[in-house]
Amino acid sequence: MNALLLCRAEPSAVRAPAQLLREQLLLAPAGRDWSVLVPEGKPWLDGGEPVERVAAGWAAALAVGATWPVLALWWDTDRAGFTLAAGFRRTVGYTWLADGTPVGEDEAMRTFAARLALDPVLDVQVLESLTRPDKDADARARLVGLTAVLARTGLTLPPGLTPGDRAEELRAAAEAQGAEELAWSGWRQAVRAELDVVEGGRFGPYLRGPKARTLAVAQLAAGLPLTAWGIARRSGGWTAAGFLLLADGVVGLAYDRLRAADAEKQAT
Repeated sequence: MNALLLCRAEPSAVRAPAQLLREQLLLAPAGRDWSVLVPEGKPWLDGGEPVERVAAGWAAALAVGATWPVLALWWDTDRAGFTLAAGFRRTVGYTWLADGTPVGEDEAMRTFAARLALDPVLDVQVLESLTRPDKDADARARLVGLTAVLARTGLTLPPGLTPGDRAEELRAAAEAQGAEELAWSGWRQAVRAELDVVEGGRFGPYLRGPKARTLAVAQLAAGLPLTAWGIARRSGGWTAAGFLLLADGVVGLAYDRLRAADAEKQAT
């Protein structure tokens, strides 16, 4: 069992928020405007939490403070599937049994296509074929078929990085391609990294003022109960989502104050 996190952004944009997950991850480019995160796999082995729940929490945590979506592919001995997270919107997902039998809702594929701006006719037809019975397609083949559709958006997984493989095989393949190992560097460094990303982004000069402060406060208000909920249920994924919301809220307020201070210095 394991998971892959596909982020529709360059590695430079993914690095800082991924570090806030406080997990052992490998980060590598995955085609044009895509990155892939390869986890170590211990949360669902040591904690006993289902891999799909951990992966969904990670995807939500990464996407909630970003302008790009995150797709979590996950699998275990009995099932496989995906969860797509984009901002504050409800996540969407689909599941197949190990033999490839679809057990999800067809509407999920159409929502998936819409949120990734896929072709509403050609791509949706291929996606809907993944929801129909096929005795020659097991769960692994379904995930590979899903990534094949995303190839039209620029996704190209590094050689040897195939959904359905074991964790050690995935990490070995990622390391062979020169993947970057992400390590937790503490909250101070993480916040600084987040500020660097915001400052260098195209929306950096505009992320201040009343609207920015309102968003930051909303993130803090949402992060506190979500973190408590995750801790109470020992859910690493959703706890990480709560922590990331809190971190983004703090970063938003800090960034607004820094920009205001800079403006005052320039004025004087």
